[in-house]
Amino acid sequence: MSFFKDFFQMIKNQRLRTFMTLFGIVWGTATLIILLAFGMGFRDQMTLNMRGMGDEIMLVFGSQTTKPYQGYGIGRQIRFRESDAWSLKQNIPQISEIAPEYTTSASELRRGDRRNSPHLTGIPENYGKMRNIFAQEGGRWINDRDLREQRRVIFLGDKLKELLFDDEDAIGQKVYVNHTPFTVIGVMQPKSQNSSYNQRDQDRAFIPMTTFSTLFGTDILNNIVLQVEDPRYSTHVKNAIEKHMAHRHRFDPEDTDSILIWDTGEFWSFITYFFLGFNIFMGVIGFVTLAVGGIGVANIMFVAVQERMKEIGIRRSVGARRSSILSHFFGETFLLIGIGALAGYLIGWGIVGAMQFIPIKEFVGTPQFTPGVGLVAFAVLTVIGLAAGWMPAFRASRLNVIECLK
Repeated sequence: MSFFKDFFQMIKNQRLRTFMTLFGIVWGTATLIILLAFGMGFRDQMTLNMRGMGDEIMLVFGSQTTKPYQGYGIGRQIRFRESDAWSLKQNIPQISEIAPEYTTSASELRRGDRRNSPHLTGIPENYGKMRNIFAQEGGRWINDRDLREQRRVIFLGDKLKELLFDDEDAIGQKVYVNHTPFTVIGVMQPKSQNSSYNQRDQDRAFIPMTTFSTLFGTDILNNIVLQVEDPRYSTHVKNAIEKHMAHRHRFDPEDTDSILIWDTGEFWSFITYFFLGFNIFMGVIGFVTLAVGGIGVANIMFVAVQERMKEIGIRRSVGARRSSILSHFFGETFLLIGIGALAGYLIGWGIVGAMQFIPIKEFVGTPQFTPGVGLVAFAVLTVIGLAAGWMPAFRASRLNVIECLK
């Protein structure tokens, strides 16, 4: 009881100084929470956008030779076929999934008087899972029977479906690829996607690769999509792909420009380290803001020690230990910081909640008040409390009893 009486007496004696100090703690806590929550939301949105391409996939494209080799000149076009993809899967055991991909933008997709020229893609069954393409309710993805029987079925991106059908149900409807009828079997679930290598999936159309090859009379792939069983093998797999393709297509193994390999896993590593640094930077800004408030708390406690020297002397003279004096002033420091921190938590939580209704998610995500954010803020406040309370409390516990009584 005496502890709280002393605490509120201190606040009463230092109204303005206490208010300014509490404001610093409140503002610092709210700022720290908002900055960390914003950093977490930004990271999660970037991760979600990157997943639109697929989870740590590699894309392999044919290019042109830049070095002469075994009688072949430079500038020779390297073109992939399905057999190249199956050969990679057979000879490089670290490849867990592989999908040849045909693509053309020269075809017209038509329904009635509505026309569009999207990228039409021919793919195997496992392509959808690799690229995070999933069907909306009521539809389905391309299956093995579609491939075996070369069925004329088509899967539409969600924006392409809206262009051709508006709000109508597209499943089971007919569309024409040039003059050939296809049955719509599925529409893609909407997803975030901030990068692509041909066109956003929402604007594309997908058909079985066996149907594509027959319809367009080609066996030339646009690219090969693959996944590695463990990201640690990525560099080894890329080197193995270059050597294997060099052997199959007879170009110099050192001519790394003959084929192009885009490893999206490298960007995942960049994202991890970037946001680690980003959130540390945000945390440092919040920490500095709180430290200013902590200086104010230390200042108030030093003043309180100076004003209560006689009280300290009396307590010491009747048997109070130094540890008791130390813990008493430490307690007052943490109580003062706790009041400011609680108000700051509530304000920060309220602002983070209000920002959920601002339409910025697609660009920078929305701030997220996660347990991690709360724990970091608590840890920072504990450090500030220890730093702000130690010196005043230590000084109070070490005061000379006679000097205090004088």
